[in-house]
Amino acid sequence: MRSPRVRLCALPVLGLALLAGPTAPVASAAPSPAAPSPTVEERRLDGAVPREILERSGFDGVAPRFARELAGARSFAEARRAAVREGSALWRRAVDRAQGRGPARGDLSRDDDRPLYWARLGLTREVRTWEPRFGLDAARRAALIDALERTSRGQTDVRLPAGKGPRRVLVTGFDPFTLDRDIRISNPSGATALALDGTVIHTPEGPARVETVVFPVRWADFADGTVERALRPYLAKADLFTTVSQGRVGRFDVERTNGAWRGGFADNDGIGSTGTVPVADPATQPQWTTTTLPYRAITEADTGRFPVYDNTAVTEIPAGGTEPVVRADGPTPGSRARAGGGGDYLSNEIAYRATLLRDRLGLRDTLPGGHVHTPVLQFGAGNTDPATGTVTDPEFVRNRLDIIAQVRAILTAALRG
Repeated sequence: MRSPRVRLCALPVLGLALLAGPTAPVASAAPSPAAPSPTVEERRLDGAVPREILERSGFDGVAPRFARELAGARSFAEARRAAVREGSALWRRAVDRAQGRGPARGDLSRDDDRPLYWARLGLTREVRTWEPRFGLDAARRAALIDALERTSRGQTDVRLPAGKGPRRVLVTGFDPFTLDRDIRISNPSGATALALDGTVIHTPEGPARVETVVFPVRWADFADGTVERALRPYLAKADLFTTVSQGRVGRFDVERTNGAWRGGFADNDGIGSTGTVPVADPATQPQWTTTTLPYRAITEADTGRFPVYDNTAVTEIPAGGTEPVVRADGPTPGSRARAGGGGDYLSNEIAYRATLLRDRLGLRDTLPGGHVHTPVLQFGAGNTDPATGTVTDPEFVRNRLDIIAQVRAILTAALRG
């Protein structure tokens, strides 16, 4: 995930317990508090572009169907079952569409990640604005939204094989972002997650199963531990992991170093955050974490049309200093982070959190893992103005498909390395 500023941005089976059996309505429930307003992110659904993307992908019926289910729910338990069911179905439908299973239901290319993004926002907006006949306090409303978020992002659908069978690869992607600049935007990391989930990579050393999850572009979710909750159950079972996000124009980067700093750029809800990355046990928090991906093997392999670089640059405040300094060859001893190789936005933060979790689980010396930045996904020439452009074009699709194929090739090189 590439920051719109000079520096880069970024950018289980957890199984939600379901209550079985019919649930009787509450006889004398207190009235629900007034439903909150939609978020900034959800309000974008009213624009023409999101509506077109949903219609042209056949995902425009997802939220209305869920609204009907909520209207018929007689209790929180029934509503939660509906949320889990619809969130899980949305993820599986998006994966199936991306991988060519079932009808395309629309003329948007199957590799498009945007229908999942906008349909998910439709589901969460239905819950956020729902006023049920029974009591629904803020905590239970948040629990319903959390169930939708986790299931529709593949976070409850990870199926890493057990035993000595295929090797196990965990990959993460992101939602689209910078939507106020161009609401048509797609995120190739999210598209890659849909294209690769549950697939097998064949190498001379044997097969490898890929499982994927997608994360939001929201500071608050990261501060609440969404990355750690999703990845902790699986890192010890994985043979390789990589977080992926959109980065620079025309190139891939393997980010060597990640920094414990938030640079403040606004997220998808229009909220900025500046300061040290908030993690558990901050007293033992390092300023820097490093990749354990085999970056030489990746950068030396022929993986596709975009060049792949080993990016070693960071921005630091040197020990004893007060001003940020860009270092081409990584941080110096005792320095404070101001940007990792992936910048100071959420792609740097997911890389930092995932590699810190790796280290805190005692896996640094045994688990290859780190962050890969993809090229910026660009529209074709003549379709670059969001005010007059179309939501897709042949070059846009070709670029996305090439990026997806090259991420797969990078994973193959990493497995061989």
